[in-house]
Amino acid sequence: MTGTPDETPTNSFVPGGNRRHRKARVSRIGARRSLVLAMAVPVASATLAGTSAFAADGSTGADSTAQGVTAGRTGTLDADDAQLVKSLNERIADKRLGSDVSGVVLDGDSDATLWDHNGSTALMPASNAKLATATTALTLMGPNHRFTTKVVYGNGTLTLVGGGDRTLTSAGLAEMTKAAVAGLKAAGRTDVKVRVDDSLFAEPSLANGWNQGYYPTEVTPVRSLVVDGAAVEDTSIDAGKVFAKQLTAAGITVDGEVGRATASRSDVPVAQHTSAPLSDIVKQMLKTSDNNIAETLLRMAAVTTGKPATFEGGVELVRQVLSSYGVSLDNFELHDGSGLSRADRIPAATLAQLLDRITEAPALSSILDGLPIAGEAGSSLGPEWGRFDDAHSKCAVGKVHAKTGTLTGAVALSGVTRTEDGEWRIFSFIENNSTAAPAAIKDAMDGLAATVNGCWA
Repeated sequence: MTGTPDETPTNSFVPGGNRRHRKARVSRIGARRSLVLAMAVPVASATLAGTSAFAADGSTGADSTAQGVTAGRTGTLDADDAQLVKSLNERIADKRLGSDVSGVVLDGDSDATLWDHNGSTALMPASNAKLATATTALTLMGPNHRFTTKVVYGNGTLTLVGGGDRTLTSAGLAEMTKAAVAGLKAAGRTDVKVRVDDSLFAEPSLANGWNQGYYPTEVTPVRSLVVDGAAVEDTSIDAGKVFAKQLTAAGITVDGEVGRATASRSDVPVAQHTSAPLSDIVKQMLKTSDNNIAETLLRMAAVTTGKPATFEGGVELVRQVLSSYGVSLDNFELHDGSGLSRADRIPAATLAQLLDRITEAPALSSILDGLPIAGEAGSSLGPEWGRFDDAHSKCAVGKVHAKTGTLTGAVALSGVTRTEDGEWRIFSFIENNSTAAPAAIKDAMDGLAATVNGCWA
């Protein structure tokens, strides 16, 4: 776990490498991490239950009127904001979005709620849940944290030990293989058994709201060892087989089949590989909406605090971390790290509030860096997915940075955008149960984001 600055500068990070002026606010991310870690220990939690010194301010933007404008703000809207509210009130009624739809728009500088339509309603967030997972992982482990995969030797056996690196490649494994082979040959050995140790995580299980059909296409059973992101039922054994094949190619005889075993404390370290920094992994996870990385990060957050590396252990920490930022957990229900669970429920107001906190914390800047950009090829908002390509939304290409979310019966889009006059807007839109075609729903959702940007007035 690495240290981070204690003070949030007055100018906070925004997409594109620019910085915008925000009111001065003390973030103390390092202190917050210590607080959450302490809260994870039952004995300490009672002592810290009343601590709020490291929470962000209490502005939530959760209170709203049925007309879509925050109570008390109608008379203070300037002409552009008044037009924004009028347009959103009309466009949220688009039949493509159905009747179970919610949205919130915040002023990025004042944190004031400009528009709220059913913002406190709990809906399936789909992959927008990854914003909470990323925030938790970065807060508890730090953006510079790296995951380590090891090879150890004992009693004629090489054991590949998983360390939660979901991004390990066969090339990275080959570096460890080379070191292991050199050690074996120096010791005069030309044969060895191969075992894998993935005991860092609890046995794979299905989250509430998942079904067996998710494996292994949507997500693989969550294990602490994988190579090349293999979409297989047992990623650990698969990694061991890749390792064994590399050993064989280097002239080492592998005795028997690859099996599973827990490394002994007496085993001798032979080689290790460290991942890219967590900040880079978070960006990769968000750009492509990678379910497997999200579930692995949820468990590694639990490992960091000594909690069970399970869905439940990780989700408990998500709640603690979000609370430490002052994010409302009203109507918040989470069962996994990826948002695949159909039992997940997060209000749009909570997601908008979380994004607001993210813009104010330098340690979380990789989340903003990782938000897909409208029209960005290779991301979940790329043209290959038909995003921001119709007459109303294409004006927002390159201007909207947002996390996508898609499940059967759920589409979400939450992010940030800058208007032509330089004003930053934070938004979250979620719809559930629309009967329109998914592509049509996404076009309507992209139109809402273009409306927030102001390019579609």
